[in-house]
Amino acid sequence: MVMQNLFNCIYKNKTVLITGHTGFKGSWLSFWLDKMRADVVGYSLGVQTNPSHFELLNLDVTSIIGDIRNEKQLEHTFAEYKPEIIFHLAAQPLVRLSYENPLYTYETNVIGTLKILEACRKHKVKAIVNVTSDKCYENKEWIWGYRENDPMGGYDPYSSSKACAELLTNSYRNSYFNPREYKKNHNTLLASCRAGNVIGGGDWAKDRLMTDIMLSVSQGKKVSIRNPNSTRPWQHVLESLSGYLHIGQKLLEENAGFAESWNFGPNNEESITVKEVVENIKKYWDKIDYEINPDPNQLHEANLLKLDCSKAHAKLKWNSVWNSTTTFEKTVKWYKNYYEKGEIETKENLESYITDAKKKNIEWTR
Repeated sequence: MVMQNLFNCIYKNKTVLITGHTGFKGSWLSFWLDKMRADVVGYSLGVQTNPSHFELLNLDVTSIIGDIRNEKQLEHTFAEYKPEIIFHLAAQPLVRLSYENPLYTYETNVIGTLKILEACRKHKVKAIVNVTSDKCYENKEWIWGYRENDPMGGYDPYSSSKACAELLTNSYRNSYFNPREYKKNHNTLLASCRAGNVIGGGDWAKDRLMTDIMLSVSQGKKVSIRNPNSTRPWQHVLESLSGYLHIGQKLLEENAGFAESWNFGPNNEESITVKEVVENIKKYWDKIDYEINPDPNQLHEANLLKLDCSKAHAKLKWNSVWNSTTTFEKTVKWYKNYYEKGEIETKENLESYITDAKKKNIEWTR
């Protein structure tokens, strides 16, 4: 499948820097950009899980092992490779770990982001896509989706750190990369993207529902469910990435009207409980089994959280491609194929996703 024609061919031969490229989202994004013939430069602490999706892909990309808090190494990387666009994904991404190590969480998610933005400012990077989280919003546990202009917040250290990163991003956009002053006082466009509950093959990070299920099945164990009634909207990793890439396209095309914050999430009907998720995916792998074990010492985690993506639908013409049924099927079969055959279906998933997006005539496919 010819992929470089996607996103108006904007990424072909572009130098793209991805922070956190060895992580779950980062590895899928690296793979997709590589297939579109971008010159991918990755900057990351390195592989954090075993197995590792990034290692399984065996990509021919420039991979730099480094910490986003290390100004000297960031300076060297930006100076040497001169990226035209950066997708900033590197983060401490886990809620429970943030309770255990709040200092590292804030240092990475806030100060690390600050150092990335400063490097971009110094080296006049053309486009910046800062990826945060749906948890950046002040969660009132209400039934409505949060919109981009709702207040930032965060109960736990992780969520709070992502809210801080959003406030920081907005400050830099106002102070240094103001869209109204684009092409007058600066040449950089900055956007932030918020998505959550992303699943797909190749995620082996701790404390994630799908990962816990697949690891338990591979070991012949029942998965232990802590919060069976926790309700979330579930989407495939490719959905959020298509949004990030589409925003990146608009920024590279020098469209200052897209230098804003953006939500990328599934439709409302895709919000289901954790228990329903497990029941749904059992049909794709009959070895899946579970038991409910509420933790009496459970740390606070949001019970209900979803996004309003009306802005992305209307202004960006972005829409979800796969419903939850397809998302669960593709994800479970990816792991099943890996554990039973030692093969990965990342390429097949991406090609299938693009084919289905073209059938829906979604704008980024043209």
